[in-house]
Order: sequence, then structure tokens, then C-alpha cells
Amino acid sequence: MDSMITAAAHALAGGDPLGALKRVALRDDAPALALRGIAMAQLGDLSRAKTLLKSAARAFGPREAMARARCVVAEAEIALVSRDLTWPSKALAAARVTLEAHGDRVNAAHARNLEVRRLLLIGHLDEAERVLAELDPAPLPSASRAAHELVVAGIAIRRLQTKAARAALTRAAHAARAANIPALTAEVESASLVLHTAAARVILHGEERPLLLEEVETLLESGTLVVDACRNVVRNAGTIVSLATRPVLFTLARVLGEAWPGDVPRSTLLARAFRAKHADESHRARLRVEMGRLRAELRTLADVKATKRGFTLVPRRSREVAVLAPPVEEQHAALLAFLADGESWSSSALAIALGASPRTVQRALEQLAEAGKVQSLGLGRARRWMTPPVLGFPTILLLPGPLPNE
Repeated sequence: MDSMITAAAHALAGGDPLGALKRVALRDDAPALALRGIAMAQLGDLSRAKTLLKSAARAFGPREAMARARCVVAEAEIALVSRDLTWPSKALAAARVTLEAHGDRVNAAHARNLEVRRLLLIGHLDEAERVLAELDPAPLPSASRAAHELVVAGIAIRRLQTKAARAALTRAAHAARAANIPALTAEVESASLVLHTAAARVILHGEERPLLLEEVETLLESGTLVVDACRNVVRNAGTIVSLATRPVLFTLARVLGEAWPGDVPRSTLLARAFRAKHADESHRARLRVEMGRLRAELRTLADVKATKRGFTLVPRRSREVAVLAPPVEEQHAALLAFLADGESWSSSALAIALGASPRTVQRALEQLAEAGKVQSLGLGRARRWMTPPVLGFPTILLLPGPLPNE
């Protein structure tokens, strides 16, 4: 291995892509192509980076399996950052196995981190935790430890474990400072903001206020009967009744929860649950049937009692009833939540993440674009969607340095 390749790799490891390009920009051998691809990715030119990495993977010989595997890991990270969830995840797993077989622990660990980050994006928390448990972060360099702790924090935040998330972010900040990569430090600081911004709204006794993530955790552990509109469940301490597949029942539960301790007129319930402007006897009969079903679903948590003018919710073990709602609610709030990270997404990747059909997602994106809430870049299969640009930090790419013959 020549000194210029070594110097370029060290520059990339230290977060200096321009320094790396100065050393290999005019070279077309396989290691130089790989390093140029990684440098271009760190500079934000993902399209050029993918082309260079594919060329590098083809240029490496059959005996350089480890170098080709590193190129695959780099391609996988570029796909993840550009939110291309259709990129073949099996190729990343195969590359990780190759790296482990050749003793490249650092890049194998990085590949496993990428697997976990992809699972987080599509909401597979249990599988993400299982994959992460197989990784020992102790021998990793500082930059890789920071990336690992960011993944740990991401899982803890989604599990509403704020103490564990704060501890992981603190460890990530220490590791980022030790790595001395400014962009990585900025990434950790950006991730930490989620603990200091409103994560939900609570509606209690007719009043509404925003809640931080830690306050949400406290509410769910308080013994209050919570109608959770973020997950479409009704919960009290450790007992959870899911109404995610029963939208009418959940709407009725939410309306009753918002009005507690008062009752809700039948006309209001009909309008909210069935969108009936002029209710007739068939609507009222259906309301009685649905209320009976809701009473059966919530029998362990609360009773649904009829009053002279409507219905009321009576908790069995709780003194209070609260409704937990997303911080922002509109027709396509879930789609906007995925775009809120500032990265560009393809419509197919959004469909995978949301569990919806591609055509449904495409129609929603077109409506949001007409309203000026999202914008698209590119055409055809290369088309990507994102929120209008705002000031913020880009996602750091901790791409591996594919050095052959180590």
C-alpha cells in the first residue's frame, strides 16, 4: 500500500474529506476510487459517490474480498442516508460476514450499526435490539462508539426510556469529542435536541399543553388512564388495549377521553366517529353497537356508561383520564414526521416505512407539494422528496476506509 492511499485514509478517518481528495483526486486505481467515493459522500455528492464506489468494487480483484465488502458497506450507508430503503439489505449482511471473517472488527461493527439504523427507520425495534445486542462496542474507535451510542439512544427514545437515552447521548458526546470530528459532534448535539422539544400534547380536564419526552414517560407511569393517539391504544400502567385496527372504536374512546369527566352528546359522537351530519335511526343504532364493542374492549380498564344525552367514560382503577396526542395533527402528519429529519426520501422508501401502498403515498406527497409543505428533486425513479430546506446539521457518514491487503 502506498503512502498517498494511507494518508488519504487517515484524512477520511479524521473527518477531512478535502484532505483525502487532494491526495487521490487524479488516481483511478481501485483503492483511490473507493477513497474518492467515500470523500464525495462525506461532502454530500451522493450520486457521484455511488458511481465511484461501484467502480471501485468492480476494480478490486477476486482476492480482495475485504476491500469489496467495505465498498458494499459504504454503498449501504449512502443508501441509508439518502433514505433508499429498497437497497438490498442482504448485501450488507453478507459484507458484514466477510469483514468479520477477515478480522475487520471496526467495519463489521459499522455494518451492524447500519443494519440497526435501517431497522429503526422502518420501526422494527425488537429486531433492532436483537442485532445491537450482538455487538460489543468496547474495542471500537471513538467515532464508531459515538455512532453506536446514537443507535442505542434512538432505541431508548422510541421505547420512551429517557434516562437511558440521555445516558447514551452523553456517552456519544464524549466519544465524538474524543474522535475530534466536528460534524460528528454536531450530529450528537442535533440528536440531543429531541429531549428538549415537544414530543406530544396532553388533553386533560379540557385543557391542552405540550409535553417533553420525559413528561410523556412520567404520564404513562403515573397510573392515569391514557387514550394514546400516538399509538392508537388505551393504557393504564402495564395494561394496554390496542385499537390500532379499530379506528371507529378508537375515535369514540378519544372523544370520550377529551370530554372526561363529562359526557359527550350522541350527536357529537356521530359526527366525529361516523361523520354523520344528519343522523337518523340507523346511525343511532350503529352508535349503540359500537359503544357495546368499545365497552367490551375496555372492560379491564374502564366502563362506558350511557347518560341522558350521550355516553361517558368511567375508569376502573384510575382517578384521571388523559388523551395523549401527537404534537402536530393533520391529514398526512405521519408522512411529514418521516420527512422532518431533513433527508430526501423516495416515495417507495416512504411506503415501506409507513406500511402503505406506493400509490397512496404518492397521492399524499402530491397534495403536500401543492400546499408547499414538501418539494421534490429529480425525475422518475431518481425522484426524491424532502421538506423545504432549513438550517440544520446534515447526517454524518462514518463510511469505512476500504484499504486492501491489510
